[in-house]
Amino acid sequence: MIKIPYEDILRKINSATGLSEAEIEEKIKAKLLQLSGLVSREGAAHIIANELGVKLFEVVSGRLEVKNILAGMRNVETVGRVTNVYEEREFQTENRSGRVGSFILGDTSGTIRIVCWGDQCNNLRKLKQNDIVRISSGYVKENIGRKEVHLNDKSGFVINPAGIDVPMIGRGSAIRKQIKDLKSDDGDVELLATIVQVFEPKFFEVCPVCNKRAKPKDDKFECPVHGLVNPDFSYVVNCFIDDGTDNIRATFFRDQAEQLTGKNKVSMVFFRDNMDSFNEVKNELLGKMVMMKGRVKNNEMFDRLELIVNDINLNPDPNQELEKLRGKVEQSNKNMISATEEDIIE
Repeated sequence: MIKIPYEDILRKINSATGLSEAEIEEKIKAKLLQLSGLVSREGAAHIIANELGVKLFEVVSGRLEVKNILAGMRNVETVGRVTNVYEEREFQTENRSGRVGSFILGDTSGTIRIVCWGDQCNNLRKLKQNDIVRISSGYVKENIGRKEVHLNDKSGFVINPAGIDVPMIGRGSAIRKQIKDLKSDDGDVELLATIVQVFEPKFFEVCPVCNKRAKPKDDKFECPVHGLVNPDFSYVVNCFIDDGTDNIRATFFRDQAEQLTGKNKVSMVFFRDNMDSFNEVKNELLGKMVMMKGRVKNNEMFDRLELIVNDINLNPDPNQELEKLRGKVEQSNKNMISATEEDIIE
């Protein structure tokens, strides 16, 4: 089933009916109460859209912008620029073995992870940052709340296709915010902040095929999709970052943890049994100013906002940041002048 993000459903209903977001939310809350927990918030939003005659999904074909790619789609075609390439890895289960790797593809509407299986991994070795890639016949899955396009041996993959251009993808495509202004469900924000605390990495067993959590079963591990597996290890590093307006916990999953620490998978797994060795990494990171992009979520258990990081720049250009700050100050001064002029006129 194709999954449409809740915020997109609200926007589509608002655009089609003219109802405010608050009015739509009230209708959704009423539907949730009416159905007594038998439906999720997203499900209730789908029902309200249907009752109002709002078509949430149009049948599409041809090349899609990244922002229009939805979980559950098949035969997806898109084109974009490569922003990051991650190393491939081998996996082994009781019934299957192979290779898997990934890279991040972006256009002016957003970025998305492209997961390559089997021989598609050969393409990863040819990729470099800013290459243009056209993919076709991909299928879309959701992983930890993020959309991913998966490619198999039937998928198309063309590097720097003739006659196709894509604007350069800059880090400024996300919305720059200060920590004090972050809100739950902010989907693509950019922060400039200093690392003030670093926690030791946490490790957990995952399925080597799909990366889902593998749970112990007797003396083995079991994936809910692929059964008994010889597990791989994934890891997460948590930090607190501070930008002078507030602080927030930032979470770096495997690929981003490697970006943050400058370590590859072998080095990260080494820390699992040699945690004291991580102190050197921790000391190097403390006090470091970094640029990061990600999405904000509300941790209900601790009632706090957290940043799930999807891209990191460990060496932001200070001159560029000063220019941005200078531009914000100038705009703020213009706004103050305009407000003063309005007071005089009144």
